[in-house]
Amino acid sequence: MNILDILQHGLLNFSLLQIVITLFFATQITILAVTLYLHREQTHKGLKLHPILQHYFRLHLWMTTGMLTKEWVAIHRKHHAKCETEDDPHSPQHHGIKKVLFSGVELYKRERVKKETLDKYGKGTPNDWVENLIYSKFHFLGIALMLIIDIALFGIIGLSFWAIQIAWIPFFAAGVINGLGHWSGYRNYSTDDCSTNLTRFGFVIGGEELHNNHHAFPSSCKFSHKKGEYDWGWTVIKLLNKIGLAKIKKTIPELEQSNSPSIDLETVKAMLTHKVNLLQEYVKDVVKPAIAQEYNANTRKLKKSTDKFLNSMSIDWRFLDDDAKNLFKQYIKTSPTIETIIQFREDLKEIWESKGKSTEQMIDAIKEWCHNAEQSGVDTLQDFAKKLQTCRLKSI
Repeated sequence: MNILDILQHGLLNFSLLQIVITLFFATQITILAVTLYLHREQTHKGLKLHPILQHYFRLHLWMTTGMLTKEWVAIHRKHHAKCETEDDPHSPQHHGIKKVLFSGVELYKRERVKKETLDKYGKGTPNDWVENLIYSKFHFLGIALMLIIDIALFGIIGLSFWAIQIAWIPFFAAGVINGLGHWSGYRNYSTDDCSTNLTRFGFVIGGEELHNNHHAFPSSCKFSHKKGEYDWGWTVIKLLNKIGLAKIKKTIPELEQSNSPSIDLETVKAMLTHKVNLLQEYVKDVVKPAIAQEYNANTRKLKKSTDKFLNSMSIDWRFLDDDAKNLFKQYIKTSPTIETIIQFREDLKEIWESKGKSTEQMIDAIKEWCHNAEQSGVDTLQDFAKKLQTCRLKSI
């Protein structure tokens, strides 16, 4: 085979269909390298990969993205620490959805050169000779090598193959997840940010589509939490765990209801672990039935208004638009019952998020909250207070 044949057909001489299939698998490996290695292991320590996999993923990412472990980890940890603030490296609430979606790489590059970000948030990442003398020193050499390999394997069409490989992570991770994942979708949890789940079926981006679930429980290496959700990354993790190439370290402790209601240390642990889940259940089990009873929402206009109000309760007040804020004020102004249950929700949230309180003080505060809720005269609120007292973490 001469040089012209290699340039035209490549060493593999694949058909277009074979090239497309190969590209699909190649991009999925890149996604898995990001979600398993960079995200779930290096950033949040939710699992431990075998050294062979760690080194392979580092090499693969160097050749397909040019990203360094320390930089990616530091930027993502800062995102969680400063989420939806001016210091968040890529919040669409501050940079705008268009900027994050289409220019997410620029925001990444801007942040990765900040020494204070790398020093503060990049600890515990690889610092061996390969990282220092090859990956860091020759930052984009891997991408150039990947171009040569793709053209050699697939011919001139390998240039397009390479371009898609290189653009895959910048678009989906830096753009779609960081942008749309904080802009549109559905929410399982009332987190203190705007994170959303883009879809229930997390496959194209390795399970990263379930972004609100991740923000609710960052250290868990399993992103699918509710019935009907699927996390492709978790499926791979379970397979790797079975063959000894990965160790699962952190998942969500399941919540169960005890037959003996009480408020003690175990109750507090369960509440704090699942506070974002319980706040969302509060909306579903307390607020929604109260609104239905209070307004008898049987007109389309009122139902639409009610749905918007309930959805807005999943978002922190500071992120609501003016229409949603006015809707809040309208419901509170026209109904003492709605005002009461919203105030109880804020009081409970304040207890769970209070700093400097001892365990005994928190137990006393929750007891008082439950007592006041049971005396409120609001049926749904009374039922929720009784349910809280039965919360426990399921024993493994």
